[in-house]
Amino acid sequence: MESWEELNSQIVACETCPRLVAYRQEVARIKRRAFRDWEYWGRPVPGFGDRSAQLLIVGLAPGAHGANRTGRMFTGDSSGDTLTAALHRAGFAKQPTSRHRDDGLELHDAFLTAVVRCVPPKNRPTRQEQINCRGYLARELDLLSSVRVVLALGRIAFEGYLALLRERDAGVPRLPFRHGACYEFEPPLPTLVVSYHPSRQNTQTGRLTQAMLDEVFGQLRELLMR
Repeated sequence: MESWEELNSQIVACETCPRLVAYRQEVARIKRRAFRDWEYWGRPVPGFGDRSAQLLIVGLAPGAHGANRTGRMFTGDSSGDTLTAALHRAGFAKQPTSRHRDDGLELHDAFLTAVVRCVPPKNRPTRQEQINCRGYLARELDLLSSVRVVLALGRIAFEGYLALLRERDAGVPRLPFRHGACYEFEPPLPTLVVSYHPSRQNTQTGRLTQAMLDEVFGQLRELLMR
């Protein structure tokens, strides 16, 4: 089996999708005014967390001025703030904030990743870009041998994870995207839980509240205690 170091080095060096390569580099070059003194990561972002985790959390892609800036999943933007605070309240994170790669954050029994590793324009990767990136998630799953529950954040993450299962001939039926849904499959497939993505668009409009997210994490804890 390959090592984490081999996988992550290949992720970081990936240049498969020309549109994403150009966009991530453009964002890193132009920067946001608030971060003009930062040296942006500007590359694909590998997964982060406890490599013996029972919980795998799958998001959409790095944020333009979050993970694309900091080089760590769900770090440095409002989505990361919301998710990390929820992880901390549920006992999965050492601290409630995720600001930069060297801020001391540690995850306990949880691992963060995404279906696309480069920031896409308008957060909309093409179907082919998703397909190109799916192999990295598959390889992470092979290395994360203890995963029992998967949390999909948002529709694209949900559909991307299911597409991966079907590519592996898992016999997974078509399933509706619904916040709070829980889908149990035949062993050894992990249970799948669904949530709206903790994006600013969802949290500021009230589509996803702190209480809703805490309820999802309570559900995850119950599943892991079985």
